[in-house]
Amino acid sequence: MSTLLWTSDAMATAMRAATQGTLPDGVTGLSIDSRTIAPGEAYFAIKGDVHDGHAFVAAALKAGAGLAVVEAAQCDKFPTDAPLLVVDDVLAGLVELAHASRARLNAKIIAVTGSVGKTSTKEALRRVLSAQGETHASVASFNNHWGVPLSLARCPASTRFAVFEIGMNHAGEITPLVKMVRPHVAIITTIEPVHLEFFAGIEAIADAKAEIFAGLEPDGAAVLNRDNGQFARLQKQAKKAGISRIVSFGADKRAEARLIDLSLHATCSAVHADILDHDITYKIGMPGRHMAMNSLAVLAGASLLGADIARAALSLSQLEAPTGRGFRRTLEVGHGEATLIDESYNANPASMGAALNVLGQASTGAHGRRIAVLGDMLELGPTGPELHRGLNEAVTANRIDLVYCCGPLMRNLWDALSTGKRGGYAESSAALEAQAVAAVRAGDVIMVKGSLGSKMKLIVSALEKRFPDKAAHEEAV
Repeated sequence: MSTLLWTSDAMATAMRAATQGTLPDGVTGLSIDSRTIAPGEAYFAIKGDVHDGHAFVAAALKAGAGLAVVEAAQCDKFPTDAPLLVVDDVLAGLVELAHASRARLNAKIIAVTGSVGKTSTKEALRRVLSAQGETHASVASFNNHWGVPLSLARCPASTRFAVFEIGMNHAGEITPLVKMVRPHVAIITTIEPVHLEFFAGIEAIADAKAEIFAGLEPDGAAVLNRDNGQFARLQKQAKKAGISRIVSFGADKRAEARLIDLSLHATCSAVHADILDHDITYKIGMPGRHMAMNSLAVLAGASLLGADIARAALSLSQLEAPTGRGFRRTLEVGHGEATLIDESYNANPASMGAALNVLGQASTGAHGRRIAVLGDMLELGPTGPELHRGLNEAVTANRIDLVYCCGPLMRNLWDALSTGKRGGYAESSAALEAQAVAAVRAGDVIMVKGSLGSKMKLIVSALEKRFPDKAAHEEAV
């Protein structure tokens, strides 16, 4: 029998909920998606931008949900014997449950924000900490106004380490989330020109990210990127928030978590670093200088939580890229193979540059080419055209052979490319799909990247369907 995450009574108390029907003793998990809910979990009928979760309560209960959390105004839509916790507002109830979860925890907690690298850093922390004790971490990129409380409310009371990703598009969004999480360590990976549509400049982005200091526990520590141009501003904000333990990471000689040497390879990296006066050499199971730099923050953060730093460094060799964030798949192309690098989840100028660097390091097969399939980077405001055009530098520096572009903003890069590097252009990912798929041949390495709104996953899916890897092909047969 699965261990209960929450008793029904504890949930009702935390959310100040009325009860209806016969409730189970408790629930084994929490879900906001009726399509993936597991038997015994609680279903929260949250109102989203597109759908109202109350429309799927019946489906969730039919799928085995132990109970559903609904708002009082819609309670009369459900049978009187349905197992319900009734609140004024479902999202507000989830937030209350998250606060109750934090209150019962004895875990050491770390929170991660930054313009780039939040999810990969969070996943690296999950990897290194879970080898040393029960660890809970946000799934996927659950880093917003509903993702953070859901992740926190899902945290078992027995957890030793907890890792939370906190994101934002506007100023003021991080403060309530970090005050909910109340971390012992806060990491800011870097500050880059992201979401410029909503900010006056990069300094305003730094100030918004610095909100993470507002919820840091007394005697907590901040881990900051010393190589970043906004380091001094963040350091000042941390001190203003009363944080006395500020640890910097980077190649800068003054960094407490300092890169000494780095060897980049096609699928991994070897790092020599000084982490809080520990001389360590280790391997990272993912390629790219950006991953190596963030690993310094990971090891510093883990050490500040009380984890063994040598064991943590050893765990980094087992890192694997998540789907949409550098995940690699082998494509069966004719009598040979090609490599697909799926970076389709999101994009901004910094992450696009990092992905092109990784593509530049990738090993091609005989007669193979490095192909970039790129969609628009969104929310960049008036600087968007210039930032897209500027990607041509990274394309040239990394010896990318062919570039396929889609979207009105990416047209700026297309126009800047030399004729020999132009693979194809279309207004949308759907229109580019056939060109990109037709271009692939054995030995190629294809990297697909763009903002989520540019729907580059369509092209990834088309490539996987047209060129299934060996395991998928054998399964189909």
